[in-house]
This record gives sequence, C-alpha cells and structure tokens, in this order.
Amino acid sequence: MLLSSRKVFIATIVTVFFLNITKAQPRKGEFIQASIGLGMSAPDENYDIIGTGIYAQAEYVMGLTKWFGVRPYIGFISTAPHPDGADPNLSQYQVTSKAFLIGGKARIAAPIPYVAPYLELGIGTSIGKFVTYTPTILNEKKGLVLHIPVTLGLALGRDHGVEIAFTCYIPPSLDQYSGAAAFGLSFPINR
Repeated sequence: MLLSSRKVFIATIVTVFFLNITKAQPRKGEFIQASIGLGMSAPDENYDIIGTGIYAQAEYVMGLTKWFGVRPYIGFISTAPHPDGADPNLSQYQVTSKAFLIGGKARIAAPIPYVAPYLELGIGTSIGKFVTYTPTILNEKKGLVLHIPVTLGLALGRDHGVEIAFTCYIPPSLDQYSGAAAFGLSFPINR
C-alpha cells in the first residue's frame, strides 16, 4: 500500500521533533535573548497604509527542553507614517504605534542542526498610543491594550544563538496590528 503525502509529512515531523537530539533552544537553561529590527504597523483592512520604525525586545529564556521554552519579554515598538506609500490617494491616512510591550511566550522549535525553525505564541499587553486612520476607520487609543504575540523564525548556528524572526502583535481591540522583522542574539546567564 502506498503512503499518502500527508502520512509521510506527519512521520517526518514526528521524526524531526522526537528523534533528533540536536539543540533547538540554544540549550537547556537560562538565557537573555536581545532582538532589534524594523518595526511595522498596518491596518486590519486591505489598504496600502503602513507605519514603519524601530523595534527592540529582550526576553528571559527558560529552555525547559531542547525543543520547548518559556519566554517572558519586554520590548518597544515605535512606528511613524511611511512617507512613500504606493497609493498617493491614501497619503493623508496613517497607522502608527508607539508602545512598550510586556508578556510571555512559549516556543516550539524543530531540533534541526544549524537551522532550527520555530513558532512562538503567547499573551501580553501593549502600553502606549495607537492610531488607525484609514478611509473607513478613525481609531485613536492610548493606554493598556491586550495583544497576542505570534513569531515565526529561524535559530541559526551550531548552538542556535543567532535568530532571524518575523513577529506580530495582534491586539483584538484595535483595528491594526504591529510587527517586526528582527535579528536577535542569545547570551547565557552564568549560575
């Protein structure tokens, strides 16, 4: 009997996650992860209106296993209207965020040598100012907002101490989302 491609895919994932003993967290233990990158804000609607700026984040990493870790984080994102939008008819609109981020995430990583893909999910809050001004929405909010962080990335190197990630902070109560393309480094905490 021929195996379906779905069964082959599931068998491959199980093999990668459970049989490979390569490190996918930098290693078991505690680390500080520092990331910096290009921040971005965009509306939930399909308009070509974005804000760009800077993003920075620090995480306290608790690598519980080589493929699973918990990560409390603090961060900052600041975006301003992007001056060179593709549609000149939308130049008067803006989507911006200026906020501190705090929360916690859990990471599941595939233990693949030198290039370990990972997914992070969590919950947190953003504290700051958020402006969503589009042809159909005018929403300006200051204060504390719940967000859901979602990150897709690659941990690179022998000890997976260098990371490239795309992260998104989705606030259910706003008409926008913020995110970043970021570069990060891990630093072990000596005991």
